[in-house]
Amino acid sequence: MKREASTGLLGRIASIGLLGRILIILALVMATEFVANTYIFERASQFALRDDETHRMAAHLVVARRVLDRTKEADRIGVARELSTTHFGIRWSRAAEPASASFALRNLQNQIVHVEPELLRSNLKLHLKPLRQGGGIAGSMELADHSVLSFHSTEDSEIWSLNFGRILTWIAPTLVLVILGGLMIRVTLRPFRKLMLATKKVGTGSPIPVSEEGPMEIRGLIRAFNVMQQRIHRLIATRTQALAAVGHDLRTPLARLQLRLDGAGVDPQAHRAMSQDIEEMTDLLRSLQIYLSGEGANLPRERIDIAAMAETLIDAERDEGKDAFYLGPQNLEILARPVPIRRALANLIDNALHYGGNVRLSLQEDEEAISFVIDDDGPGIAPDQMAEVLQPFVRLDDARGRNTRGMGLGLAIVNDAVKAEGGTFHLANRDEGGLRAIIRLPFDRL
Repeated sequence: MKREASTGLLGRIASIGLLGRILIILALVMATEFVANTYIFERASQFALRDDETHRMAAHLVVARRVLDRTKEADRIGVARELSTTHFGIRWSRAAEPASASFALRNLQNQIVHVEPELLRSNLKLHLKPLRQGGGIAGSMELADHSVLSFHSTEDSEIWSLNFGRILTWIAPTLVLVILGGLMIRVTLRPFRKLMLATKKVGTGSPIPVSEEGPMEIRGLIRAFNVMQQRIHRLIATRTQALAAVGHDLRTPLARLQLRLDGAGVDPQAHRAMSQDIEEMTDLLRSLQIYLSGEGANLPRERIDIAAMAETLIDAERDEGKDAFYLGPQNLEILARPVPIRRALANLIDNALHYGGNVRLSLQEDEEAISFVIDDDGPGIAPDQMAEVLQPFVRLDDARGRNTRGMGLGLAIVNDAVKAEGGTFHLANRDEGGLRAIIRLPFDRL
């Protein structure tokens, strides 16, 4: 039963919206200010001085009252000034001045009257001065002709603690508001942070529903997001399956077409041209399937010799008589997904050979990452199109010259593969001519 009651209470708290939570904070601040003011008021009422300070103040007040009572009214202002000291000021006036204090010092008043009963007939009043006026003890009493003697003292050793408490009454509500506001914002933003992390993964795999937490407005937003990511996942999956099926189905008639062409006995030159067209169409479909399926991206990382992989790819091109060169260590093991990384390097090598006629691949390492640098002597890419070429289905015929082939997926495949490993991919034109592609992969030493 206790657990059910606790669960019901938490549910009611969670159902409070943003406006309700702000109102709760304001109510708590007002309650804190009321409690603090009540505490300071009670403390001021009970405030008392040490016996020696009480006797000194009482004696000073008795002497001042007696002297001013025997002084002519015209001379009282000057005499009051003469009776004042550095820490105890006296002022005479015909009528009482309006009090500006908030806290009456009743206990101290009784303490002084007990020391000097003569002051009981003077209608003695004591209060705490405002902080803007120094925060000392002030008061007034009547003379025999009902004129008023006002006084203030700043030498009392214990008054600072009382003033410090008054300052806290001003600061406390602000501190409470800051603390409670910070806690509320932190709790409120927690589901936002989860939602932000989830948005970065939309479309990258199976949707993971975000738990509905926080105020009702945020829960509604999370609920809508979960529905949206399910819908996006279905759209992506449907598109991928459809294109993959088309690519797969088209490769079969292309293979049959190649077989029929081989047995058709056509002119060798025409045969070679048609075979190249069939091969290019097959490559297009293969690239499309690789890009849509994210070839090997879902496989776990494993220990691979990245240097041997790069050197093997270059050696394969050299065996075919192409201008390919590798510079780097013979062995360098890292944790990575081998299939996407091999495909990325192969695409960059193929691009360099196709557009530049040669390729120079170097492998470097430091404490944090390994770097592949792939150079060619081709025409390069216009600087304002560097970012564009990384997008899928982008072909810059004018920038690279020659007969451009493919669907514009090669660099997009490289970019996706490198990002999946937590690395970076960068393109730049070389000062001496040609294009430079740089891949940096995080290097966790095994």
